[in-house]
Amino acid sequence: MTTAAPREVLHHFLRLTAEGPSEAMADLFTTNAVFEMPYLPPGAPAQEPGRDAFRAHLREGAKLQKFTAVDQVHVHETTDPELVVADYRLHGRVLATGKQFIFDMVMFARVRDGLIAWSRTYSNPLDGAIAFGAAEQLLATVTAV
Repeated sequence: MTTAAPREVLHHFLRLTAEGPSEAMADLFTTNAVFEMPYLPPGAPAQEPGRDAFRAHLREGAKLQKFTAVDQVHVHETTDPELVVADYRLHGRVLATGKQFIFDMVMFARVRDGLIAWSRTYSNPLDGAIAFGAAEQLLATVTAV
């Protein structure tokens, strides 16, 4: 049995993302995977480790947004054979308002035995705040410091 290369796993994840968020995306993660998003909006719960927690995160995300496409995908291999980096654009819409969004994303992923064991995803928090109508709250949080 051949295990998919890290680059292939990340491309598969992004294909699923383009039609998500869906719980099927979690199937590409190890049971104890760590999924990090350092720039979550104010009030968003911290991400718990593990595939089941990621699955729950995706289930809740599907109540708020629908992804419609992923484009401008560039997957970069590194000198570490397990580590790959993807930069891409994520298109979608906010379900409550119908507002469409485009987020520029960067994802670092460590892939072992064909599954993602760790990932860290970055996007511009201001883009998310604008899309979800929380820009004033973000500004208040930043200026309160």
